[in-house]
Amino acid sequence: MGDHDVSPNPKGSFRKFLEQLSGAGKAIGVLTSGGDAQGMNAAVRAVVRMGIYAGAKVYFIYEGYQGMVDGGSNIVEADWESVSSILQVGGTIIGSARCKDFRSREGRLKAAHNLLQLGITNLCVIGGDGSLTGANIFRKEWSGLLEELAREGKINTEEVQKHGYLNVVGMVGSIDNDFCGTDMTIGTDSALHRIIEVVDAIMTTAQSHQRTFVLEVMGRHCGYLALVSALACGADWVFLPESPPEEGWQENMCIKLSENRARKKRLNIIIVAEGAIDTQNKAITSEQIKELVVTQLGYDTRVTILGHVQRGGTPSAFDRILASRMGVEAVVALLQATPETPACVVSLSGNQAVRLPLMECVQMTQEVQKAMDERRFKDAVQLRGRSFENNLNTYKRLAIKLPDSQIRKSNCNVGIVNVGAPAAGMNAAVRAAVRVGIADGHKVFAVYDGFEGFAKGQVKEIGWADVGGWTGQGGSILGTKRTLPGKYLEDIAAQMHTHGINALLIIGGFEAYLGLLELSAAREKHKEFCVPMVMVPATVSNNVPGSDFSIGADTALNTITDTCDRIKQSASGTKRRVFIIETMGGYCGYLANMGALAAGADAAYIFEEPFDIRDLQSNVEHLTEKMKTTIQRGLVLRNESCSENYTTDFIYQLYSEEGKGVFDCRKNVLGHMQQGGAPSPFDRNFGTKISARAMQWISTKLKEPAGRGKRFVSDDSVCVLGISKRNLLFQPVAELKEETDFVHRIPKEQWWLKLRPLMKILAKYKASFEVSDAGQLEPMQPRGPEEPATI
Repeated sequence: MGDHDVSPNPKGSFRKFLEQLSGAGKAIGVLTSGGDAQGMNAAVRAVVRMGIYAGAKVYFIYEGYQGMVDGGSNIVEADWESVSSILQVGGTIIGSARCKDFRSREGRLKAAHNLLQLGITNLCVIGGDGSLTGANIFRKEWSGLLEELAREGKINTEEVQKHGYLNVVGMVGSIDNDFCGTDMTIGTDSALHRIIEVVDAIMTTAQSHQRTFVLEVMGRHCGYLALVSALACGADWVFLPESPPEEGWQENMCIKLSENRARKKRLNIIIVAEGAIDTQNKAITSEQIKELVVTQLGYDTRVTILGHVQRGGTPSAFDRILASRMGVEAVVALLQATPETPACVVSLSGNQAVRLPLMECVQMTQEVQKAMDERRFKDAVQLRGRSFENNLNTYKRLAIKLPDSQIRKSNCNVGIVNVGAPAAGMNAAVRAAVRVGIADGHKVFAVYDGFEGFAKGQVKEIGWADVGGWTGQGGSILGTKRTLPGKYLEDIAAQMHTHGINALLIIGGFEAYLGLLELSAAREKHKEFCVPMVMVPATVSNNVPGSDFSIGADTALNTITDTCDRIKQSASGTKRRVFIIETMGGYCGYLANMGALAAGADAAYIFEEPFDIRDLQSNVEHLTEKMKTTIQRGLVLRNESCSENYTTDFIYQLYSEEGKGVFDCRKNVLGHMQQGGAPSPFDRNFGTKISARAMQWISTKLKEPAGRGKRFVSDDSVCVLGISKRNLLFQPVAELKEETDFVHRIPKEQWWLKLRPLMKILAKYKASFEVSDAGQLEPMQPRGPEEPATI
C-alpha cells in the first residue's frame, strides 16, 4: 500500500506511460455544462487529481461555457484539496449554465483568448450532447480563432504556434441516459435510485387503499428512466417516447388494470416518461391517463410528478465509480492526444471504459430524435442500442401474461432454488425466471430453503401472480441455506423424479457454484441430474467465477458507501480522526476496494494484495501528513479476511498508537447490514435481466433434439451465466474449475484489481495504472452477434 509500484501488470505500467506522456507544461481546463447530474463532482475530482498526479496544471472553469466566455475569476487553478469532500455531493460544485454567447463566433473568440492567457489547450467537458457538440465546434475553429486574435494584436505569433491545437475529451453527464455509444451516462443510476425510493414509498401507501398511481419521470426525448424503473418495480404499464403504445391502447390498458385487480393486486402503477407520445406524435400526459382510468374504471387514481427530485441527492456508488473511472481515462486521453486526434468521448461498454469518436456518437444520438419525429419508432428503439431494446423486450415479457389458451405447453417442469447467503435482488431474479418460464409454456416449481428444503420435499408449483411485487423485496422469499447438496444427493434425485423436474435454475453465491459442481459430478450415479442446469450469481461478495458482477453486490456497495459518508460527516465536526471500517466479502476484496473508491478512502486492505507492517507504517505516515492539510480526517477500509494476523483490532490499535498526538481512531464493523435492505435499481434490473436470460437458455436447451426424453450429459448443459467484460456468457462449470481458487472461494483472476491503482492515485499514493484496454479510439459500430453485457 505504500509508495512502491503496485501494478498487477507492469508491462502496461502507468509509470512508464507517464514518462512518455508527462503532463508537465500542459494545462487542462475542466467544465460542467448543461443540466446537472449526480456524479459530476466525482468526475471533476478524478480529472483534477489525475491531472495533478500526471504533472499537469488543472483549471476549474466555473459556470460552464459562460465562465469560459467571461474569463477572469471564472477560470481558477485547482489543487488537490480543492476537490476534497465533493465525492458525495450531488450536482456540480463548479456550476453549470446554458450559454448563448458561446453559440456565436464572437463568444468563442473571447473564450479562446481567456484560455490562451493561462495556456489551456486541453478541455475536459462533462455534459450532454449539446455541450459536447459545442466543444467540438470550438476545437475545429481553434486555429482560425488564434489567427484572428493575432491579427487583432491580442496574442503574438509565437503563442499561435505554441498553442496551435485544442484537444477535447468529453464525458456524458445526463440523468436521462440519452447518449448513444455509452451503456450508462453519469447520473442515470442515481436518478433511478431517487425514482425507486419514491415507488417503494408509494407502494406501501397504495397497498393500504386499493389505488392506481400514475408516476411521471424525467426523459423528454428518452424513455430509459421510465423503462428501467418500470422493470425494477414491475409496473403495470409504461409510456415511452421511443415506443408509443399501439392504436386502441386506452382500452387495452384498462383491461390489463382490471385483470390485475381481479387477481387481487391491490395497487396499479403506471409509469410515464415526460416526453411520452402516441403513434401520431401527440403527447400523452399523466393527467390524461388519470382521467382515462377514473372515467373508464372508476379507480381511485393519483398522479405523482417527480420532477427535479430525480436530479438531486447524493450520487450512488455506481455513479461515483463510473465518474472516477471516466475522469481518469479522460485525462489519459488528453495526455495522449495529438493534433490529428479527433475529439473523443469516454464511455462505458459492458464493464470496460472505452473511447469513441465524439461526433459519431452525437450524430447517432440525433438520429434517434429524427427517427421519432418521422414516426420510425422501430428504428428509434434500435438506434438507442441493444441494451434499451433488451430492456423493452424483457419488460413486455414480464408485464403481460398471455391467456393460458395462447401459451404453447412445453410439458417441461423447471425448478428454481436459492442457495447461499441472502442477497438483495434474488427475489427480482426469481420473479423474472418464473414469469419467463410460464410464458415459455413450462410449469415452474419453487424450491424452498435451498438444497436442504429440496431434499425434504419443500417443492411447490408457483404461478404468475404469486411473484407479483417481488422485485423490491430484500432477502430471499424462497428462503436460502448454505448447505451443499452432497449429503442429500439421493433425496434430491428422488424429489426431482417425483416432481418430474426437467431443468434447474440455481440463484446464489459460491455455495451455489459448489452445489452445481456436486450435482454435475453426481450425473453418473443419478440420471435425474442429467438435465440442463444453470446458475445465476447472487452474492454480496461478488466472488463467483465466470462473472464480473453478482446480484446483490451493488446494494451492499451502496450500504458501505452511505455508511462511509455518514462517518466522514461525523468526522468533519471532530478534527483529526481516522476511521477503520471492516467490510464483508470473505476473501474477496471487491467490496472493500470498490467501497474505498466510491467513498474516497485513504487505503483499503484486501487479501488479493498482500501487505506487511511496512505498508501499514507508510499508510500511517501518509495520514499523519494529511492531517497537516485542511483535510483532517481519514478513512481506511479492511476486508474481513484480508489477513489472519492484521485483524481490524490490530490495525485499529496500531493506528491509535502511531497516531498519538496527531489523530485519534475509531473502528466500525459493518456486518450483516450489508446483506439487507431493499435492492438497488441496478440489482433489481440486473437480477431481472440475467435471470430472464437464464430461463430462455433453459427453454432453448429443452427444445434441442437431445432434450426430448433423452439425457443431457455434455458439459455445456451445466453452466454459470455471467457478465464477462462486454458480453453475457454461459460458461460450462467444468471449464470454470480451472479458474477457481477453491481454498479462498474466489476466482483466480479478478477484473476489478485493475481499478485498484485508481483508488490509490485518487488518494495521493504513487501507483502505476494500466490504461483502458486499447487506449485507442474505437469506431462506433453495431455490436456483433454475442450478447451485450449492458446493464
